[in-house]
Amino acid sequence: MLNILFFSYYFVVEQIIYIFATETDERWRGNQAPLFYSYTVYMIEKKTICEIVEDWLKDKDYFLVEVTVSPDDKIVVEIDHKDGVWIEDCVELSRYIESRLNRDAEDFELEVGSAGIGQPFKVLQQYMNHIGEEVEVLTKDGRKLSGVLKEADEQHFTVTIQKKVKEEGMKRPKMVDEDLNFTYEEIKYTKYLISFK
Repeated sequence: MLNILFFSYYFVVEQIIYIFATETDERWRGNQAPLFYSYTVYMIEKKTICEIVEDWLKDKDYFLVEVTVSPDDKIVVEIDHKDGVWIEDCVELSRYIESRLNRDAEDFELEVGSAGIGQPFKVLQQYMNHIGEEVEVLTKDGRKLSGVLKEADEQHFTVTIQKKVKEEGMKRPKMVDEDLNFTYEEIKYTKYLISFK
């Protein structure tokens, strides 16, 4: 009679889970022998979800922000739109994704929503949508600044900040605009600055 005492560890290769376990065989009087098990599971791939979402996005003004798929198949899809995200569209996209997946083979949890306001930008389209608006930038060297997002492309973006400059012969400093250019690798985050003015 074999009794599984505990699982040592497991790893996944191409949707097959391999498990190393230790079992006790009464014939060996309590000695433990390592055994090897494997079984196939269907894991949902991020690429599959991205393709489904991109198909739904065709001819729509929405854009994909992020897709995450956890090891236990919890799928989170974030979309965005220049004018905001409507709950009806999130429901429609959720149903569309579900219709393309097989729940009999893949047990999953699905969450579809918008990229939250005030959250860091994750894709270029978010930068493009906020040109002319105030943003907050945190650089990797720890500088936090706010200004107006002037322009953005695939390599860098520009923020116009105001700084005090004391000109010669003037008693008080005055505020002047200065353009700061950043590459995306230089920053920790950029996000829309919510103003209550």
